[in-house]
Amino acid sequence: MSLNRENALYIGGEWCQGNRTVANINPSNISESLGDFAQASQAQVHQAIASAREAQPVWAKTPLEQKQKVLQTIGDELIARCDELGRLLSSEEGKPFAEGRGEVYRAGQFFQYYAAEVLRQMGEMAESVRPGVQVEVTREAVGVVAIISPWNFPTATASWKIAPALAFGNSVIWKPANLTPASAVALADIIHRSGLPAGAFNLVLGSGSEVGDTLIHSSEIDAVSFTGSVDVGRKVAAATAPNFVRCQLEMGSKNALVIAEDADINIAVEATIAGSFSGTGQKCTASSRLIVLDSVHDAYVEALSARMQQLKVGHALEDGVFMGPVVDERQLSSNLKWVERAHELGAELVTGGERLTLENDGYYMAPTLFINTQNDWDINQEELFAPMACVQRVGSLDEAIAKVNETRFGLTAGIVTSSLRTSALFKQQAQTGCVMVNLPTAGTDYHVPFGGRKESSFGPREQGQYARDFYTIVKTAYQRAY
Repeated sequence: MSLNRENALYIGGEWCQGNRTVANINPSNISESLGDFAQASQAQVHQAIASAREAQPVWAKTPLEQKQKVLQTIGDELIARCDELGRLLSSEEGKPFAEGRGEVYRAGQFFQYYAAEVLRQMGEMAESVRPGVQVEVTREAVGVVAIISPWNFPTATASWKIAPALAFGNSVIWKPANLTPASAVALADIIHRSGLPAGAFNLVLGSGSEVGDTLIHSSEIDAVSFTGSVDVGRKVAAATAPNFVRCQLEMGSKNALVIAEDADINIAVEATIAGSFSGTGQKCTASSRLIVLDSVHDAYVEALSARMQQLKVGHALEDGVFMGPVVDERQLSSNLKWVERAHELGAELVTGGERLTLENDGYYMAPTLFINTQNDWDINQEELFAPMACVQRVGSLDEAIAKVNETRFGLTAGIVTSSLRTSALFKQQAQTGCVMVNLPTAGTDYHVPFGGRKESSFGPREQGQYARDFYTIVKTAYQRAY
């Protein structure tokens, strides 16, 4: 793609410049810049809203097969270019190339899935309680949807919002995170060439305080889908409420993985490695609380520590790297402060806990494990977004499940067990939106609902057919035939 990054806003079907630019730094090598990217002004955000509002009825009335072809085209190109775009994503976000490539491929699958959903939109007929009256239940597009997506999955999270929004006939204004603008521009360029009507999709890069606030306070927006922190999620909910704007929030979590007495230690260790340390721990589904039954505690900790020390940390594009850098200096500083906090509380460091100095000057941190921690400590109650996990020793399964649920969050929870009874009990009693058995807490499928409970989520579920509950409005029509 040969786009001028300073000309990287996409409004009303045209690429345009912003009022300033921000640098995009490679976290694997901070001496390398990926370019300066445009930032939208408030006036440009209003322009994007106006364009989306004008285009939405046109897109909604577009024949189904044409809509299906647009989404299929986007998905096919993402998959075909997953190596190229995966390198780009890894270069600016810091996840290893295998994860970056996989994310772009998954983004393509989202568009392909919702391309098929375009053709599955069917209404319902109902018998009326009144003789001679017919009842039809159909769904229509909400209208103009603002999408605010995070940096940790810059292509996938945006895609699982954009694809259903378009599939159900809405127009989109997308504000991605400022830390990953290159991936946003690449996706927008693919969408630009897909055949959408001008204005049906718009990209407005910029800060949350300017671009994001303008979107969430606008009375011309019909729905806002947001993924990010709880604090910002509260602001989104408060800003949209006065205008009665539909709101969907996916926020933080503090996910637990339970290691039961009958757990296979090898399976438990690998589930922990993938759940706690892939993506450098920068996942809302990461398992940062490890709740371990007393009888297997020592064997599990010994095996996990040994496995962690085998993990290769390095440049995101280097062969064999399991864990890349954290996304930026601010995140690294926060991570190291949480390490200090764990020491202050009396936790015992088993491995890691330090910034790493490697050949490339980047934001590298060693995968970190603490033991002898308590569930009510803030390191076990606050989302860290760090490659850091804390072990709690418990005496029974009932105690373990109680601790899993002793949190203000509720996105995912997992257990490693060989018992069907234990598995059934855990699936029933875990107060989370997603439950994993003998699997990492991180990792979900695209065709089934995703979301949490408590402060992790607000509003209808994302993904699969459940996405239609947010992106459509139900209409009930009554007719009497003379």
